[in-house]
Amino acid sequence: MSDVIWWQVYPLGFTGADSAAAHRLPRIENWLDYAIELGCSGLLLGPVFASETHGYDTVDHLRIDPRLGDDSDFDRLIAAAHQRGLKVALDGVFNHVARSFAHPEWMADRTFEGHEHLVALDHTNPAVASYVTKVLEHWLDRGVDAWRLDAAYAVPAEFWRAVLPRERYPDAWFFGEVIHGDYAGYVAKSGLDSVTQYELWKAIWSSLNDGNFFELSYALGRHNALLDTFVPQTFVGNHDVTRLATRLEDERHIGHALAILFTVAGVPSVYSGDEQAFQGLKEDRVGGDDAIRPEFPESPAELAPYGEATYRTHQELIGVRRRNPWLTRSRTTVEQLANRTMALRSVSGDESVLLLLNIGDDEFRFEGESVPAQSWRLLT
Repeated sequence: MSDVIWWQVYPLGFTGADSAAAHRLPRIENWLDYAIELGCSGLLLGPVFASETHGYDTVDHLRIDPRLGDDSDFDRLIAAAHQRGLKVALDGVFNHVARSFAHPEWMADRTFEGHEHLVALDHTNPAVASYVTKVLEHWLDRGVDAWRLDAAYAVPAEFWRAVLPRERYPDAWFFGEVIHGDYAGYVAKSGLDSVTQYELWKAIWSSLNDGNFFELSYALGRHNALLDTFVPQTFVGNHDVTRLATRLEDERHIGHALAILFTVAGVPSVYSGDEQAFQGLKEDRVGGDDAIRPEFPESPAELAPYGEATYRTHQELIGVRRRNPWLTRSRTTVEQLANRTMALRSVSGDESVLLLLNIGDDEFRFEGESVPAQSWRLLT
């Protein structure tokens, strides 16, 4: 499962779900062939369970959100994905629930990160642990292959080790949202397969914006060390952060960011729309996620043409990753380093890939290869 390349979709936004109940999940089916043509091998779904508003305020983890459809819609989507060879992951929000959640006796006496309508669950309560296991098993029985565990960083690591149904589902893959801290330590204590690599995400866009590849070099050293314990889940965009095309100060650097993502170790994901250079600024306010979680057209045929070049760059680099699956567990060394130029070699056994990065305003000659200004070159 660690060889999957995920295409991430936030269903409520993607399908334009408002307050009205409707069968909207089938709209995602229209995009499955698009995900495959992009090169992805898995569909990572955001929240699909009944919730009050944005999906992360769950009221019932065993019921599909009526705004998206019902069980039959879900089953059809899973079947359609599997028929195409796509794995499917669900987003499990088990740290907190909506205030209207059916079991107030399971709630802790605190809100989640100051959000008054979100209340943390009491993870010391055996009933909570039993419930989470029940939910995980229920959807794995329905054909799900993997789980993203939302806000895992706020849950005691030992809780996951106790609730994950490993014996019954030995092939299921579980990764947690962890933003800061000791990634390897959390994986070891929790029994998770992976956690989100936010440190590398930040280093990629920040080093490109600041013209400071020394930051990326440092982050890659730490990234390599994580591989002794687990393979991190890597990304340059997701449903919680400003879109890559907005975050980067120079749009010419999108290709650099993607080349780094797909040639260093990890389990990469592409947030739907990033492959079309969608813009979107995340803001710290009510509704501040709306711009990064927009509605998509009914089918890919309705996409605007401006994202074609970025789409093709994704295809090219995902293709490199698919043809060289060993990159998932490779180690990356820095062979040349300056503020605006960098040579990265990813190696596993006798296999290697060399990535040359130049974000300077002049052509730069690496050993044996010249790279034009504001360009990158991949040698396989």
